[in-house]
Amino acid sequence: MQRGDLPAPVTGVLLTHFLTVRDVPRSRAFYADVLGGTVVLEENPCIIKLANGWIIMNPGGGPTPDKPDVTLQPPDDPNTTSSFLNIRVADIDACYREWSAKGAEFLTPPIDRKAELRCYLRDPDGYLIEVGQATGMLEGVFADPPAGTR
Repeated sequence: MQRGDLPAPVTGVLLTHFLTVRDVPRSRAFYADVLGGTVVLEENPCIIKLANGWIIMNPGGGPTPDKPDVTLQPPDDPNTTSSFLNIRVADIDACYREWSAKGAEFLTPPIDRKAELRCYLRDPDGYLIEVGQATGMLEGVFADPPAGTR
């Protein structure tokens, strides 16, 4: 393993995304086999290099000295979320076809939102993942504001 394989910057800051998962091997297979990531470390924690970022996964657990009042657990309700992974792609139609063929279950096919084409899928623990391709925003066309904000 090379230092460049790990989310360990020599200088500055590097962003990773941590997921609390129910079954590390199942989640590892999804992010590696379906989404095309590279397994850097299999467990404790599992680290997947995905494009230009990293997904770090471990099972949930109770408080620790550095987070004394926090318990980690995967989502209970897949229809309620406060954050999600956002993956930007160059060709959303090709990505949709490729990942669907590998078992990804999208909520809908890609939909034109004026600023971008986008669709969503869930990982094995129910985490929401947005897949988007910039289209209109490259020409100054942006999405409408959320309903009720005008």
